[in-house]
Amino acid sequence: MTVQLVTASDAESQRAQEVVADVPTGLFIDGEWCDAASGKTHDVVNPATEQVIATIADGGPEDARRAIEAAAAAQRDWGRTAPRERSEILRRAYDLIMERQDDLALVMTSEMGKPVAEAKGEVAYAAEFLRWFSEEAVRIGGDMMLSGDGLTRIFVSRQPIGPCVLVTPWNFPLAMATRKIGPAIAAGCTMVFKPAHLTPLSSFALVDILVEAGLPAGVLNVVCSSDAGSVVEPWMSSGLARKVSFTGSTAVGVKLLEQASQHVMRSSMELGGNAPFIVCEDADLDKAVDGLMIAKMRNMGEACTAANRIFVHRSVHDALADKLAERMGALSVGDGLAEGVQVGPLIEPKALDKVVKLVTDAVDRGAEVRCGGDRPKGAGYFYPPTVLTGVDPGSALMEQEIFGPVAPLIPYDTDDEVVELANATPWGLMGYVYTESLERAFRLGEAIETGMVGLNTGLVSNPAAPFGGVKASGLGREGGKLGIEEFLEVKYLAAPRT
Repeated sequence: MTVQLVTASDAESQRAQEVVADVPTGLFIDGEWCDAASGKTHDVVNPATEQVIATIADGGPEDARRAIEAAAAAQRDWGRTAPRERSEILRRAYDLIMERQDDLALVMTSEMGKPVAEAKGEVAYAAEFLRWFSEEAVRIGGDMMLSGDGLTRIFVSRQPIGPCVLVTPWNFPLAMATRKIGPAIAAGCTMVFKPAHLTPLSSFALVDILVEAGLPAGVLNVVCSSDAGSVVEPWMSSGLARKVSFTGSTAVGVKLLEQASQHVMRSSMELGGNAPFIVCEDADLDKAVDGLMIAKMRNMGEACTAANRIFVHRSVHDALADKLAERMGALSVGDGLAEGVQVGPLIEPKALDKVVKLVTDAVDRGAEVRCGGDRPKGAGYFYPPTVLTGVDPGSALMEQEIFGPVAPLIPYDTDDEVVELANATPWGLMGYVYTESLERAFRLGEAIETGMVGLNTGLVSNPAAPFGGVKASGLGREGGKLGIEEFLEVKYLAAPRT
């Protein structure tokens, strides 16, 4: 069945254009918006219409050098600011984001496609990182004790690590920015920040809000570029940056770790995922489908936490497949600016081509399409919600992140078998388990090799919780009490006891 795409009305499109027109389009260095030194620009395209919505400055090595030098120059004074001052800047920024939630959602939908209702959810989620770290800023602790022999007083404090390199992806353009910027500000670190060139406008709007909230010049410097390496490599090799925090692919993360090793930089890496979603024979299938709709369809499946491999006990496989296909097949697809749309476009042609190839490969290997599976005609990078059953374990989508609205179902027979299947991947970011047995939930949850597990829930991300993975999915944690620790150094002072 061919999906009928929903288009935005003239009024909906016009309102979004007006909001986008107010967003800055330059580089932000040492407190000033400016053009790229080369004069180059880059177009930002709405993936639902394939129309250019903004033209932004396209930074390069010279801009990167100026930005890291500005961050380094501002570090001494910023690192000495009172924790309460940093806290109040973050809290004011939180309030401003929430006041502008509707407009920020329109900006986000225009540049990356997710439905406005979902974009508003991300805006609130992003703002919550600023509120959370505003509270953590005044709780940076230390310790004091006597040595075992009683001769030395031991004082332990925490200090800002110094200028930080922050690099964020396109799929959650506001939340990924605040998840890194929030703790850096709270800890007293200055920053150079490269948002994704596909979705820079949400980050630019955030910069304006932080400046309005009182963030001093030089603390946050932003250089967007269509050639990420031309900007990030000079930062990494400068000798001025002391920390890198990156969210993106494992391949790029490995390169950044190699560069970080040259200056022994602290590194936080939130990398790729290949999340297993396990539905046990005793699971409540309605709840499991509800959870799957969140874990699979959030952000059109373009999330590193997305349910990628759905393992369903053979005794309930067919029943769950029927329920899931009915739910996913009923979703409204179209321009995220249009009222009632539930599934927007993928981010770019390359992403769409990848999903098409993965589904084609699975079908060629014998998979059955229960819903979706055909790319709609017309403008926009759309792919319909798709459910596949009878997926061959050798299919490419079992080994790669799908990053699209495709749900492959694989039957299993025993708990031991499904644990082995779930762990048969180099990635280990997210996993999900649905069962009505508390004992089984904890047993499977502990056996899955991931940094996070959702037990009877499809939504795990929370600013109060430590987000991160194991194996090839990354290093360090973002959010929660651990999030600010990534931006702090421990200092030990010893004093003789006289």
